[in-house]
Amino acid sequence: MPPKVMLYALSTCIHCKNTKKYLDEHNVDYDYVYVDQLAGDERKELIAKVKEYNPKCSFPTLVIGEKCIVGFKKDEINQALGIE
Repeated sequence: MPPKVMLYALSTCIHCKNTKKYLDEHNVDYDYVYVDQLAGDERKELIAKVKEYNPKCSFPTLVIGEKCIVGFKKDEINQALGIE
């Protein structure tokens, strides 16, 4: 069974868009959320969640199973997903 994939992103971030596009191109099943489009407690809770994986709270923060990848790093994404 493939690992669960979650992308925490900003709607205005080019690296976030590139990460999302890359996952789409490789037919990866993933969930994502644009943190900048949330408000109030929902936003606070999600930022706290991102900080659990990435204390700097920078974007994109991509969580693949237990592995966290910060930034658009194709090699690390490929390795975590087992893509050749």
